[in-house]
Amino acid sequence: MSHTVIIGGSHAGVAAAAVAIGAVLGCAAGLAAAAFGGFAQTVLMRGSDLVFAFPALITAAILATIFGPGALNAVIAIGLFNIPVFARLTAASGRQLLARDFADAARLAGKSEARIALEHVLPNAAPIIATQAATLFAVGILAEAGLSYVGLGAQPPAVSWGRMLAEAQTLVALAPQLALWPGLAIAITVFAGTAFGEALRARLDPRAARGR
Repeated sequence: MSHTVIIGGSHAGVAAAAVAIGAVLGCAAGLAAAAFGGFAQTVLMRGSDLVFAFPALITAAILATIFGPGALNAVIAIGLFNIPVFARLTAASGRQLLARDFADAARLAGKSEARIALEHVLPNAAPIIATQAATLFAVGILAEAGLSYVGLGAQPPAVSWGRMLAEAQTLVALAPQLALWPGLAIAITVFAGTAFGEALRARLDPRAARGR
């Protein structure tokens, strides 16, 4: 059975799974760095730099060399790249929120930094995390198409816009529509996802609302 079928059967399934990996692991790391600082913060920054040094394409190529190409490798590669994005965002928001009066009140009530991060910081940071997730979902669609285009993503018989483009490039002169439609589908989906992320930010972020 194709890994794409297991994950969700579509580009959206790959992108959503990659965002979920990044959000869960990245937010956990970011909260830990914000709550404990010091060594945890240093580990987060150096780990983020290490992941950013290996973009999703390179990571997918390494995984394909070891395990063979497939949608699961695309999910892992894109998801790993998403982790430091969420981690840094959560850490930055967490540091700001932990300096607020409600965090001081929670400390006076005897709550630990970890408990404050979970009970107070995470809910308050949720809007900006959701906005980032919507944007990265659109980026994940594009990344999955790119990986499939070079043969590192979903494999036949799974459907992939990227692989459609790769297969259509030899027939552009005879049937240009074979490349036109998947290309348009990718562009429209990415644009829609990015626009949704911006709309969500304007809706949920108080600073964006004040700027309107």
